[in-house]
Formats: sequence, C-alpha cells, structure tokens
Amino acid sequence: MSTSSIPTASTERFARLYDWPKYWAECFGVAPFLPMSRAEMDTLGWDSCDVIIVTGDAYVDHPSFGMAIVGRLLEAQGFRVGIIAQPDWQSADAFKALGKPNLFFGVAAGNMDSMINRYTAERKRRSDDAYTPGGMGGKRPDRCSLVYSQRCKEAWPEVPVILGGIEASLRRIAHYDYWQDSVRRSILLDATADLLLYGNAERALVEVAHRLARGEDVAGITDVRGTALVRKDTPEGWWEIDSTRIDRPGKIDKVVNPYLNVREMDAAEKQRRDAAMYGVPNTASESEEASFIPHPVRDRDCTVIRLPSFEKVRNDAVLYAHANRVLHMETNPGNARALVQKHGDLDLWLNAPPIPLSTREMDYVFGMPFARVPHPAYQGAKIPAYQMIRFSVNIMRGCFGGCTFCSITEHEGRIIQSRSEESIINEVEQIRDKVPGFTGVISDLGGPTANMYRIACKSREIEAACRRPSCVYPGICSNLNTDHSDLTRLYRKTRELPGVNKVLIASGLRYDLAVEDPEYVKELVTHHVGGQLKIAPEHTESGPLSKMMKPGIGSYDQFKKLFEKYSKEAGKEQYLIPYFIAAHPGTTDEDMINLALWLKRNGFTADQVQAFYPSPMATATAMYHSGKNPLRKVTYKSDEVQPVKDPAQRKLHKALLRYHDPANWSMLREALKKMGRADLIGDGKNHLIPANQPESGQAYRAARRKNTEQAHRRRTGKKILTQHTGLPPRDEGGKPARPGKKSRTPGS
Repeated sequence: MSTSSIPTASTERFARLYDWPKYWAECFGVAPFLPMSRAEMDTLGWDSCDVIIVTGDAYVDHPSFGMAIVGRLLEAQGFRVGIIAQPDWQSADAFKALGKPNLFFGVAAGNMDSMINRYTAERKRRSDDAYTPGGMGGKRPDRCSLVYSQRCKEAWPEVPVILGGIEASLRRIAHYDYWQDSVRRSILLDATADLLLYGNAERALVEVAHRLARGEDVAGITDVRGTALVRKDTPEGWWEIDSTRIDRPGKIDKVVNPYLNVREMDAAEKQRRDAAMYGVPNTASESEEASFIPHPVRDRDCTVIRLPSFEKVRNDAVLYAHANRVLHMETNPGNARALVQKHGDLDLWLNAPPIPLSTREMDYVFGMPFARVPHPAYQGAKIPAYQMIRFSVNIMRGCFGGCTFCSITEHEGRIIQSRSEESIINEVEQIRDKVPGFTGVISDLGGPTANMYRIACKSREIEAACRRPSCVYPGICSNLNTDHSDLTRLYRKTRELPGVNKVLIASGLRYDLAVEDPEYVKELVTHHVGGQLKIAPEHTESGPLSKMMKPGIGSYDQFKKLFEKYSKEAGKEQYLIPYFIAAHPGTTDEDMINLALWLKRNGFTADQVQAFYPSPMATATAMYHSGKNPLRKVTYKSDEVQPVKDPAQRKLHKALLRYHDPANWSMLREALKKMGRADLIGDGKNHLIPANQPESGQAYRAARRKNTEQAHRRRTGKKILTQHTGLPPRDEGGKPARPGKKSRTPGS
C-alpha cells in the first residue's frame, strides 16, 4: 500500500474500511473461530487479545450475528479478537477469562435490546431466549450492556470500554424506559463506559481501534462520527444552537426544500443552500458507485444543537417529545449536526451519524471468513435464532420507511446500503457447499425490508439535504427510484444456481413500494413464496395509521389483487399473512372494532397478536410517553395523541384482534354493550361475536373450530375437511388450510 493511501488525521473520518494499514498482529492469521477460552488462545499462539467482545448472545460465527460481524472485521484489520458470550454477570470473574485486552473491551447486549428480549409487551418475564443454546431463558441480565460494562470496569479498571449494538444505540440519549415507566439518562453514563458507537458502526469501530492501537487516549477520541461521549463543556470553535430555535415549540429556521430542482436555482439560492447542506457525493473514481462522503461545510461541521437537559425531559413530557423530534430531524448523514444534552454537570455529546457503507465496503464486511455455524463449545446444542437464519442471506441494510414504532431507521439509518450481486451469489454458494443440513432451500434473501435493495433517491444532492422522516409516507416521494429490476435479476440468478432448488423471501415486504413494479411482484409471487407471504398493514383505520406513518389499507388491497392474480397465473394456492398492531398510540376502541370487523369480513383468525411495545427512542414511544405527536411541531397546546396505557384497554384491543376466540367473548360482550355496539353481538354473519358462551371444553373447541372453518371458507371459498389424525386440517382441494396468521418475534 502506498503511503498516500494511509488514512491521516485529516482523512481518517471518511476512510474506507479496507484502506487502513493492518495492525502488526495480522501475522497470526485467521482463526477458525474467534477464541472463547485461554486454551483456544494457546492453540492460536496468542499470549493476549487485543480486543475482547462481550455479548449477551451465544457466539454464532455467522454474518447475521453482530459479534461475528465486528469480530471478523477487527480480525481483518490485524487485531486478535476474543469473545466472552453470555458470561455469569454476578461477579467480575467471568470477564477475566481471556485475560486483560491490550486495547479495549467491546460490549453489546446482542441482536436485541435485552429488555425486549426478556419481557413481553405486558412486562411479563419470558421463559425462553432464541439467542441462547437450547432456547433457555435467564442467561443475560436486564439492561445487559450496562451490567457487562460495569463488570468489565471492575475486572480491569484501566481498560477502555466501548459500547455498541442496538441496545446502546437506542439508549444513547435520555430515553423513555417502558419497564420503569420513566425517563432514564443515557446508557453511556449509567454504564460508566468510555465511548458509545451507535448504528451499524463498522467505520467508527475500525477508526477507534486503530487510533487506540497507535497510542491515543480514549478520552481524546472525540471527533468520530457515529459516537457518543461525555464532555465537561462545548469545545472552543463550536457554534451552539438551542434546539428550541430550530423547532421552537415554534420553528424559525428554514429547512432546505428537498424537492428543489438544483438546476433551476439562481446563484444566490445555490450559495445559501450550499451553506445549509452538509454534503455532496464523493467524486472519486472507483469501480463502485460513489461513496456517500460529505464535503464538510465549516458552519455545519462545527455546529452543535443543545437539547433540553436530561433533568428537563425527565420532568416535562412535552420537552421530551420536542427533543425526540429534533433528534430525528438530525439523522440524515448528509446534513445532520452534532447534538448535546446536559446530564447533571456533564454534557452528553452525540457526533453526527456515521457515513453509510458503499457497496464495495458492504462486500468487504460480508466477505469475511465466517464459519457460519455456532462455536464448537456449544456441542451441537440448537440455538433457535440460528436455526431460523442459517440458510438466509442479508443483502442490504437500512430502511427509509420511517415507521414510528420501529427501531430499524434509528439504528441502521434510512440510506439503503446494498451488497453486489457477486457478493450475494458467493454467499449462497458458501451456504450450499459448507453449511450442514442444507437441502437446497435458501430461506431468505432480504434484510430489514425485503424489497429496498438498491433503491435510493434519484439525486444524491437532494438525498443529502432531505429531512423527511420517510420516503414513502404519506406517499412515495417523486424523487425515489422505485425500480425493482436489480432485485428481480438477483432473484433469477440465485435460483438458477446449481444445487439451489428454492429461494424464499421471508423478510417483511414493503407492499406499497412493490406495487410500483408489477414485474417484481409477479417474479416474487411466481417463484419465491412458500405458500405464505407476510406483510404488515398494521391497521385499517386512518387514525392509528397516521401515527404509525403507514399507508392506508387501500395499498394492501392493491397488492392483494396483484398477489392473487399472479398466484392464479402460476397455478398456485398462496396466502397473504397480514400483521396488525393492537394498542398503538392514537388507536381508539372504535378503531379496533373496525379492524376486527375487517378481519372477520376477510376471513382472518389471528392466533397470536402483537401489542404495541414502546422501544427506547422510537417516535411512537415518545407519543406513548408524552401524549404529543413529534411528527408535527410540538407545543404545550399542540394536538394530543391518546396513548393506550391502561392494562384493561390494552387487553381489550388484543381481544378484539382475537374476536374469534371464545375465551374473549365475555369480555367483548361487556365492552361492546358499554360502547353502544350491542348490534355486533349475535349469530348472524354481520355480528362480531355470538350471543351465547360455550360452557364445556368440548363446546369451546367446537366453537373455535367452527370459526376457523368459516374464516377459511370466506377467504378461499373452500370447505375445510375435518380430520382427526393430528395433522393440519386440509380443504376440499387437499391443500393445507391456512385461515389465520402467524406471530412475529416481539420487538421486530
């Protein structure tokens, strides 16, 4: 490598992952698995680890698991990386198992927030854990990364601790905690860690590791994008803006128009816009698409927005909603500014979001030598999460949907980062050739959203300036390229590979985007649906949908027509499985009744339903906590959003989704009478629930079976043939009857 390509102090913040010079320990080569014991270290010839990753998940060396991604990435940079997975947190002993790391501890709770992993939406303790061998629950503590960080400091006080992963990412700022029903301060302070990396943090992680390796003090690493740190005060040379100036419970600063045609701007307007923007695409000539690397504008590069302090947002829910709104306005890597929030006498400082990875960098990350199986220490014990994804391929990152209840955008960002066809095909071939038990079926080609692969804004300039929270709500942006041809071509190439019999799409589909490209829908329905396709309308009523930033049910109907048309043309009987959320902020009892009636008319009998789960930092969580709508200007007099907090009302909303279950009928009868909707009680086809309650267990089962049969006939026009074999019921055409929908993983 030439010296001109080595990152320097002026360029390293935007250095490509593969441009860094290797650390000296690269001479040890690639480990078959990152070591989890001193015996493995001895076998590798290591006297110590440079970095030790502590994780709340079992160690699976697969690119769907965070510890494997960052561990292999650091290994590729030349560092010796050890793993401490699901340690006993009752003392610091387990955190000393691999000795003292030379550079730092990297701490993450795992692929899920530990509280969502451990508790249901009703705050009940779960008995299982999909990321643990045998599915056993109780292998991680509450607020896992916080506890692990404290234990690392107890074991080796002088070693820097760096937090990462989704739990730290979503708790990087003062946040509402559903389980304590209060606002907690940033996890960085409670964990007593030295630095927090948020989002998909490969770029920040590599830079921090190399800077620590060359002797920098972790306290001096303050300028890395995608990091949170603690400061005493604002550094010299920075311009501080009070957040209430940007979004006063009345906004005064003009936001750049994302729809402006830059060719039609006069010189003065272009100069003003250039000063307001934080980025333009890199013009460097590469064999890949231009990297998303901003050109620093001094004013924005040295501007920090001061949010209301932790103490203020803890005591004032309106200020909490305001702070949440401003934070979400500053998430575009192209124009985001740093944020600061006082916690006591300290400042929590959030640098601007990380620069998305280019396609070549994504290929580099996913091209690491993963073993693709769990560590041998588990002796073949089944890890449910691995069983689900072992034959799947992650083809992209990010989501521009902006659903308010979802944490994908807050963690991964809204800029889609896609891998190349060659990289994806190579991974499919590795699965075919190396993964035990492969039967020729790829279980998923997807990611956070199945059909956002290579979809982006038509203009890099507009993308870098835009502050819209969603590219598809309230309608699809005219600047969004909705062409699915790259994805269609990828599907075709993958299923044509020798040894690949079937390629399924299991990731959630953005159906309002898919209908913009009927050719894609035809390809999907004809070749890549395994009998059922999951999609997420979430609701039918405009009130809750507007708080979710989801399209109206008309988009679902439009997709359903295409789905049924192409299924019929292919000679296949296939089913749409729609997901719905109960008790979302802004949902009334009447809204849930209307949804239940829609479900009955369309023949859906949901066995398990998802109640709204307030995850940290989500916009819908701010609605739940504050009763305000951060999608609009937040003031003390602004419109209220009615949260569904009362346990009895939450239970009612879930029961309405399960209108067909006799166990819910007594509650529903009482509720419908109180609401003046006794007209929905009776035995007619337009009634929601019957007038009489089955008394015996046999009558109860008969009532449920009758409801299932009626729902199936409404959906398919076919009768279910009753069987007593213990096998799933089949219709008169001999096909398995699928009248209902399956549950989804809580917190997904």
